Amino acid sequence: MSYTHVTAPTQYVEVGGVRHAYRRFGKPGGTPLVFCVHFRGGMDNWDPAVTDGLAANREVILFDYAGVAGSSGEVPETFEGFGDDSAAVIRALGITQADVLGFSIGGYVAQEVALRHPELVRRLVLVGTAPRGGEAEGRDPKALEVAANPVPTMEDFLFLFFEPSEASQQAGKEFWARRHQRTVDVDPLSGPEVTKAQVAAIAAWREQVGERFSELKTIQQPTLVVNGSHDVMVPTINSYILQQHIPGAQLIIYPDSGHGSLFQYPELFVNHVSRFLDSERAFG
Repeated sequence: MSYTHVTAPTQYVEVGGVRHAYRRFGKPGGTPLVFCVHFRGGMDNWDPAVTDGLAANREVILFDYAGVAGSSGEVPETFEGFGDDSAAVIRALGITQADVLGFSIGGYVAQEVALRHPELVRRLVLVGTAPRGGEAEGRDPKALEVAANPVPTMEDFLFLFFEPSEASQQAGKEFWARRHQRTVDVDPLSGPEVTKAQVAAIAAWREQVGERFSELKTIQQPTLVVNGSHDVMVPTINSYILQQHIPGAQLIIYPDSGHGSLFQYPELFVNHVSRFLDSERAFG
């Protein structure tokens, strides 16, 4: 049976006593693409237009971090911990090398997987994210408060992920509808303990450690950086910083869009990421 974002069954793999929820679907063979999700998110927070679009030519793997949504265990309080946990899941699934796509704090996780377990990562896609000790100017002071609402609403996502323009807001409403297409075997909502632990990890990530951005130069994997033109959660300037400091990285900025640019332009995003992952040289 050929599964999709909506129909792929939730499976479980045990890693260090933690039962991780995951889903696999798409075209088998080749290098799988592992998705690292945003703040408080689980597998159902991804856009089927993105996951199914990318699954047309490769296997896609979604999973829940330890202690989040459908996974057991305790939530790590550092992104080094998230990175080690994610690498362990990849290995437990029998994968020796993967492409890794990280969105928002998932981009922090993806960076740590690449830095701490470089042999596992073939190529890296960083979306709406920032380096350790990145720039805060441009972040809306209400962003984290809204993101921490016990049950985020469509209005919360329209504010956090999309621009105020009519076109961007309409794209946000369409994303919200797609995101809720899966109605069976869905992830449980994350509770306040997830918020608390991930906020602690975010606070630690925002602190500069050693020479600013120096660790980025050690990321040798081909890297694609993507963001919207006005990200109120993780200011867009951070995407430029990532591109400038990761050797050979390339950058795409989508117009009239914010933190959720990949959900506003899903077909374009899928096209750009697919070309990046499939290109023999990855650049040019």
